[in-house]
Amino acid sequence: MINTYTAKYTKIDSGYMGQLVDWPEVVTEGESLEECREMLEDALRLMVEAFREQNREIPIGRALMEQMPVEV
Repeated sequence: MINTYTAKYTKIDSGYMGQLVDWPEVVTEGESLEECREMLEDALRLMVEAFREQNREIPIGRALMEQMPVEV
């Protein structure tokens, strides 16, 4: 079965922080957006593997994010 998770990337001083909206414990950092994305995908695979080994329920990705413009 394939689940889809929503990733959120934040620019930080050292590069980027990536975190899954649907599974906030899956979080990582990378010097570039591409590196952060690759590391986040790897972290997700490792978390799925760990949860399976522990017979824990894997969170299902259901988040929907959208931009909301506002004049400031």
